[in-house]
Amino acid sequence: MLESEEAARRLGVKLSTLYAYVSRGLLPSHRTPDSRRSLFDAGDVEALARRARGGRSTESRLATVTTAVTQLGPAGPVYRGTPAVDLATTVPYEEAAELLWQADPPSPLGWRSAPLATPPPTALGASDRLRWAVLMAGSADPLRSDLRPQSVVAAARRLVATMVSVLARPEHPRPPPVAGAAPRGPDEEFALELAGRAPQPGTLARALTARLSPAPSTALVRAVNAALILLADHELATSTVAVRVAASTRADLYDATMAGLAVVAGPLHGGASQLAHTLLRDAERLGPERALDDTLRWQRHLPGFGHTVYQEADPRGIVLRELVEPLASPEQRRVLEAVLALAAQRSVPGPNIDLALAALTIAGAMPEDAGRTIFAVARVAGWTAHYLEELGERPLRYRARAVYAARP
Repeated sequence: MLESEEAARRLGVKLSTLYAYVSRGLLPSHRTPDSRRSLFDAGDVEALARRARGGRSTESRLATVTTAVTQLGPAGPVYRGTPAVDLATTVPYEEAAELLWQADPPSPLGWRSAPLATPPPTALGASDRLRWAVLMAGSADPLRSDLRPQSVVAAARRLVATMVSVLARPEHPRPPPVAGAAPRGPDEEFALELAGRAPQPGTLARALTARLSPAPSTALVRAVNAALILLADHELATSTVAVRVAASTRADLYDATMAGLAVVAGPLHGGASQLAHTLLRDAERLGPERALDDTLRWQRHLPGFGHTVYQEADPRGIVLRELVEPLASPEQRRVLEAVLALAAQRSVPGPNIDLALAALTIAGAMPEDAGRTIFAVARVAGWTAHYLEELGERPLRYRARAVYAARP
């Protein structure tokens, strides 16, 4: 059953129009037990949508997907009934992921990386290391085709931890070695960590921050944890659809995650924060006016601004920017405020999560692609939740209809 806001969104109408449909008998409504809200059957909504299109099917629609994972609204995503903006500052990422997965019983302390034999090649960048981790974790799982929910959740925990563990450490001074001990190379440190003999981080956010920033302070870990939660899921984003399509063929979780990572690699999805990162760096170097003008000249839009779901500012970005502000230097805050002010003066759509993620990576002295890394790691939680949900649907239900047009 759909709530009023979701039914109106699927029909592409305002709430007032939805209620007019109900009063005219075009759409049945059902009251909740407390009689405070109206609910709508997804099939009835889809039937009305088809009639509104004159009986024509929408070519871009692969299937009607009814989900209980995440609901989108003006206040941001709601995970299983709990707003993500509330979770972001109150729980670790692991707990938010367990909520999305409806793990029974939850096991936020059971996140251990897969026992990989070797570290990734040193020449690999962060995106390639994440894909390498998924490939190797899958190859190390002897029962990767076990699609029972508890097995999928256990695999997801290992997978996320493994993805973080293979990321290259930032180049910064290391603490002096213990007297009398032989220095360790990076490969030996990697092997010790995966074998469980090295000190384990308390949370996944702490481990990820240590891989991305040369100065992983408590405040920075808190901001990275919030970013992971805020980015964990966003309903049927393009990468999530890819994962669900893979699940519909009954591909295992590792292969489905590879499908999601392939879509995230696009600059219009997971890579959007890197474009926003470049915008802020250009604003530091050239000034906000020059940076925004040059970006508009070559890209025709401002990365980090506007969103298809949120008419105003992205609520996820607001929460994250508040956590980033005390981490940024006075100059970084000045540049960000100037960019926001100039965009507002020209009625540019409100800032989104990508701009906040870019500000986080700059304040944390992270690589320019760190935002994409955080995004990809975070989204595995949502992908897994949708993967599990899709396993409950009939297989192979995604089949778009092509309209053949001969070329002259």
